[in-house]
Amino acid sequence: MSASQPVPDAAVRTARVADAAAVGAVQSTVWRAAYVDLLPAEAIDGFDAATFTEVWTRSLQEPPTPQHRLLVATRGEDVVGLVAVGPTEDAGRGEVLVLCVLPDARRTGHGSRLLNAAVDTLRANDFREVETWVPATDESARRFLEGAGLHADGAWRDRAVSDDGRSLREVRLLASITDE
Repeated sequence: MSASQPVPDAAVRTARVADAAAVGAVQSTVWRAAYVDLLPAEAIDGFDAATFTEVWTRSLQEPPTPQHRLLVATRGEDVVGLVAVGPTEDAGRGEVLVLCVLPDARRTGHGSRLLNAAVDTLRANDFREVETWVPATDESARRFLEGAGLHADGAWRDRAVSDDGRSLREVRLLASITDE
C-alpha cells in the first residue's frame, strides 16, 4: 500500500503469505491465554508463534483444498484477528476452523466482521450451513457465536490433548447460511 492511500481503521481481507508471521503471533497469543486453564502445560508450550507461522505459510502457499481460506482482521496495518474456513465431510457444510482476536482488539467489531466474512466466503463456495467446534466450558465463545445465530446441535467430541490421555470436550455449533 502506498503512503498516499489511506489505511482503514478496521477491515477484513484475505490473508497473504506475507501475513503468516503476524497470524502466527496472533494465534499464539490468543490460544495461550484461552487454553491456559483447559490444556496441559505441554500443549500450551506448543502454541508458539514460530510453529504457527510455519503452518500458516505452508497453508497459504498450498491450501488443503480450493475452499480453504484464511481471512485477517486489521487495525490500521496491523493484523489483530483471523478466521480460517474450509469444507467439512458433510456435503454443503463449511467449517469455521479457527476464529480469534487479540484481547486488546476485542469488543470493537473485529470478531463480528471476521465471522460475517467467513460466512460470506462459505456462502460464495455454495455451502448452505456453517459449523464450528468450541470447548464445552468456553462460555464467552459460545455466547458470541450463539448471539451471531449459531446453536448447539447436541454433538460433542473429546479431543486428545496430551500423551497421557487427557482430553478436551468440544461442542458443535451450527447455523444455516442460505439466503432463504
